[in-house]
Amino acid sequence: MRILVVNWQDRENPQAGGAEIHLHETFGRLAARGHEVVVLCSGFEGAAARTRLDGMEVVRVGRRYTFSLHAHRTFRRELADRDFDVIVEDLNKVPLFTPRWKAAPVVALVHHLFGRTAFREASLPVALATVLLERPIPRVFRGLPIVAVSESTKADLVRRGLRARDVEVIPNGLDLSRFTPGDTPDTDAPTLLFMGRLKRYKSVDLVLRAVRALADRGVDVRFRIAGRGDDAERLRGIVAELALGDRVEFLGFVDDEVKLDLLRTSWIHVLTSPKEGWGIANLEAAACGTPTVASDAPGLRESVIDGRTGRLVPHGDVDALTETLAELIDDGELRGRLGREAVDFASGFSWDASADRWEALLERVRLARPSGVG
Repeated sequence: MRILVVNWQDRENPQAGGAEIHLHETFGRLAARGHEVVVLCSGFEGAAARTRLDGMEVVRVGRRYTFSLHAHRTFRRELADRDFDVIVEDLNKVPLFTPRWKAAPVVALVHHLFGRTAFREASLPVALATVLLERPIPRVFRGLPIVAVSESTKADLVRRGLRARDVEVIPNGLDLSRFTPGDTPDTDAPTLLFMGRLKRYKSVDLVLRAVRALADRGVDVRFRIAGRGDDAERLRGIVAELALGDRVEFLGFVDDEVKLDLLRTSWIHVLTSPKEGWGIANLEAAACGTPTVASDAPGLRESVIDGRTGRLVPHGDVDALTETLAELIDDGELRGRLGREAVDFASGFSWDASADRWEALLERVRLARPSGVG
């Protein structure tokens, strides 16, 4: 098959996150199976306009905030004659409404839509624009095949007016050969870990306030924050305000080996977003035998099984978060059981299985393509 994937970013972009992990793990596997995969995405400072990553041709145009202005024009000028069998549009950030390109059958990929949570992350004008641009999605994509990464995301799409029968849930996967518990012992002091982009909506500040509360109880807790993003400065300010400088470590970007070590040696992984498509980091932590404490929120309640692979707490409730963390820190037997069951849970997910389902879906779309479309 000839597949065009329209994604806001590629994995080399400094702003890359879970959507880009999904892009490369899934479609890189399809490229390895002999399919022609082209990625149309935004550029960034110092980036080559064209490159190859994981067997895929990557075409970069515009920048983070101008990609939507350049994408269709670049497609018409440079890619339209490639006669793609299918276009996969990741409905992330600003939708490009590729069905209107009338170039090939379209499959929409949805991790999660922001809705009103955009107002927690962006300035008022940007958040308002995001909400307004999401509104036409049900009309433009109605009747087309859509892939959601979780049942929570599917339910959100149906509430917005899309048909349930058009939405297939294909969960994210995991590299089970790499993410394993390993033999490295946990840190001596109770250690929490956040792994991901530092964005305001991730609500890492909730964990910082819980760390302060634990420290006030005499718990010698540590908090490691691995990742970069535009919320780092605000979070550093909160650390200073709460006098947590000796307990919180900002690690910035970490490579794969350091990431594995952090996941294996931390006592508890934390993710307190109000909404996620899935929460890949929760599954990575689970595969490494580390339980997660997360917000009881869409997406997260599927990647963390409450009482089995970790614990869920009401989003924004710092007292409940503090109590839950204190319980897991104090009860090593409980923490160990959750870690063991987390490994078992994670073993049911793989990127190979996810790629299999994507390949089958795209093949059905290709075979159903009416003569002359595109």
